[in-house]
Amino acid sequence: MIEKVSFGKAQMLSPTPVVLVGCAHRSLGRNVLTIAWTGVDCSDPPVVHVSIRPSRFSHRMIKESGCFTVNVPTREILRQVDLCGVVSGRDGDKFARSGLTPMNGSAVDAPIVAECPVNFECRVISVVPLGVHDMFVGEIVERRADAPLVSGGRVDFSKLPLVVYVNGEYWSLGERIGAHGFSML
Repeated sequence: MIEKVSFGKAQMLSPTPVVLVGCAHRSLGRNVLTIAWTGVDCSDPPVVHVSIRPSRFSHRMIKESGCFTVNVPTREILRQVDLCGVVSGRDGDKFARSGLTPMNGSAVDAPIVAECPVNFECRVISVVPLGVHDMFVGEIVERRADAPLVSGGRVDFSKLPLVVYVNGEYWSLGERIGAHGFSML
């Protein structure tokens, strides 16, 4: 049997998806931030969450506007993704600084990121204080994908070198190794 090493009480669930979150506020403008604390919460209605520290610039924007976008980046824009996670929107327009392109959402008043091939527009349905982060739970009210990636009504993720976060490092995914239920065949 393999010996297990204890790490005590610590967050170690990895990998986690890396996403760009878009938000806007009537007096603060717009912003984009990098999040690795995100996930799927429900399939009907479709619900996702993003967890953000209350001290972050985007926290107030999302809390007061009641909406945000989740944008799925690829490794081609990793430098811009990282930049949006290490500089603050308080210090200037991160879209301009990173070279990323904001597009108006069609269902919410928050920008989507044009360079991200998959985008979700979300309305906040709950804010859950968890400690150093608040979890914004959002119902997906619109989803988009770049047309060349759509086949048979689905996104072909084999064409996307997705980015994940593991212990302070970025990794890329890209190989399909099975499908739900394949063990029953």
